[in-house]
Amino acid sequence: MLLTTDRLVLRRLRAADAPVLSAYRSDEDTARYQSWEPPFTLARAEELIAQMAGADPDRPGWFQWAIELASERALIGDVGVGLHDNRQQADLGFTLAPGRRGRGYATEAVRAVLDRLFDVQGVRRVSAECDARNLASARLLERVGFTREGLRRAHTLAKGEWTDDLLFGLLREDRRPAAR
Repeated sequence: MLLTTDRLVLRRLRAADAPVLSAYRSDEDTARYQSWEPPFTLARAEELIAQMAGADPDRPGWFQWAIELASERALIGDVGVGLHDNRQQADLGFTLAPGRRGRGYATEAVRAVLDRLFDVQGVRRVSAECDARNLASARLLERVGFTREGLRRAHTLAKGEWTDDLLFGLLREDRRPAAR
């Protein structure tokens, strides 16, 4: 089970990924707008990988795709997909390691996952949300075709403060084909 692009391989997380997963998720800037508190320990990374070992991207529930830079065979991030019980809707989230941002890797990975969701799995709608201060993630979602659908003011208590959430949606019929 692999997704490939010109530069990336998206695959199942493996036990050997735990140290790298722990390292980039422990980075303060990476964790700033995420639901977890740093440090993201090696034990937590191993636990996440173990949970995902039995996950299936075609079945309801969460599946975490590892983003591997093909030229280096190096883990550089992950894309999470929560497939709803009806298999027609999914939620999406993504994390990229520091030092790997700003090169289009996250955009490329998210597009590959969207291609699979819409073209292979027949999903009708994909939703995403992000902290309203996370402008880079909001821009990425818009770049791949998501529409900003709403703002939930002071909705999430994260790291001791109430934050606003931006809500995004992408319908299969509104999807713009990726320029390749």
